[in-house]
Amino acid sequence: MRHSKRTYCPDWDDKDWDYGKWRSSSSHKRRKRSHSSARENKRCKYNHSKMCDSHYLESRSINEKDYHSRRYIDEYRNDYNQGCEPGYRHRDHESRYQNHSSKSSGRSGRSSYKSKHRIHHSTSHRRSHGKSHRRKRTRSVEDDEEGHLICQSGDVLSARYEIVDTLGEGAFGKVVECIDHKVGGRHVAVKIVKNVDRYCEAARSEIQVLEHLNTTDPSSTFRCVQMLEWFEHHGHICIVFELLGLSTYDFIKENGFLPFRLDHIRKMAYQICKSVNFLHSNKLTHTDLKPENILFVQSDYTEAYNPKIKRDERTLINPDIKVVDFGSATYDDEHHSTLVSTRHYRAPEVILDTR
Repeated sequence: MRHSKRTYCPDWDDKDWDYGKWRSSSSHKRRKRSHSSARENKRCKYNHSKMCDSHYLESRSINEKDYHSRRYIDEYRNDYNQGCEPGYRHRDHESRYQNHSSKSSGRSGRSSYKSKHRIHHSTSHRRSHGKSHRRKRTRSVEDDEEGHLICQSGDVLSARYEIVDTLGEGAFGKVVECIDHKVGGRHVAVKIVKNVDRYCEAARSEIQVLEHLNTTDPSSTFRCVQMLEWFEHHGHICIVFELLGLSTYDFIKENGFLPFRLDHIRKMAYQICKSVNFLHSNKLTHTDLKPENILFVQSDYTEAYNPKIKRDERTLINPDIKVVDFGSATYDDEHHSTLVSTRHYRAPEVILDTR
């Protein structure tokens, strides 16, 4: 197999190839040959070396580009999958993308700089492409590719509700905290449903159920969330609710999955049973009762060091709760699917389809 001599490149490490030794050895060999033959051989070998080296560097560059492109796409997919879990997304959730340096010892600082610059360029190009595509859609419907309404802090909905922050985001849409400028600047939660037919249909069904429950129990004695009003905004159904605290799941998650106090569990269980009994008396079944859909009225807490577990522990102050999310609620006389509830909380009789 023929071995070509490679010219020096800044990306190669001196440990991998000693340029000085090669130069001295090659010059020593040339002294044994005649001047004309050495010149001719030098020209041929130089041209052959130049062609091989250019081919080597070109293929190496293409391979590096393919490697970094594949690695960027894989990491982008992983970050995207981690950031789009079902249910609400916490406001402190933050997707991170890290540029990993190559493990190759033959790459210099200049090479790594080019690599980082290339990754940054491809990322910015992807983002700019997404933004340009999104802007084309926002001129007419003001939503992104998934049907979410594009909004930010300071935007005003229905000439009344000023968006303050995003509380959560899920498959149905997003929930934002707003200031109601027509009612003394009170804070409310607005559920902005995706501009997708099946989610809009579920939202209209939820509105009918909430209107029925709020009319039957205007003071919310039976712990069902209060709907204040609803409206449409550029094809999106927006439901205005009273502003509540964290869900029971989010609270226990932020507390390191430490259990609630026993007296708080009793009070919470009593309120949940009272709410479910109220629904059943009105011939309604929630079908999606789970910790994520049980919210505290106020999720304030005290924090103190627990020597038994050697860490700080949060203790809830007020265990009052309310049941939310009636998008899947069904009346007894309505036709509904036998497959109900979120898969992780699904009852055995539902999974086995036993009656």
